[in-house]
Amino acid sequence: MAYLAEDQQVWLARATGAVAGASLSLIYMLPRGRREAATRFTTGLLAGLLFGGPAGLYIAGKLALMEALSGSDIVLSGSAAVSLCAWWVLGALKRMAERWGR
Repeated sequence: MAYLAEDQQVWLARATGAVAGASLSLIYMLPRGRREAATRFTTGLLAGLLFGGPAGLYIAGKLALMEALSGSDIVLSGSAAVSLCAWWVLGALKRMAERWGR
């Protein structure tokens, strides 16, 4: 049962980080409409949920914070970072394609 409680904590941290990162991506680069906002939020949320753990481990390893942070902190920060960066990359590519496609 302790394993299930720990797994729930990790998923909660992963979801919280993904929502925070997706929300920040909407604040930093305002969407042009509701559809773009929904697409960006969904993209950030899914990217944070899927890649938050490995990204958090990578970031904590590069910054030598593995011993200082708990597993939930690592997953939370990784999910937020991936969620925020996912839209920046996809959004920038989309806008460049719109400019060059004209």
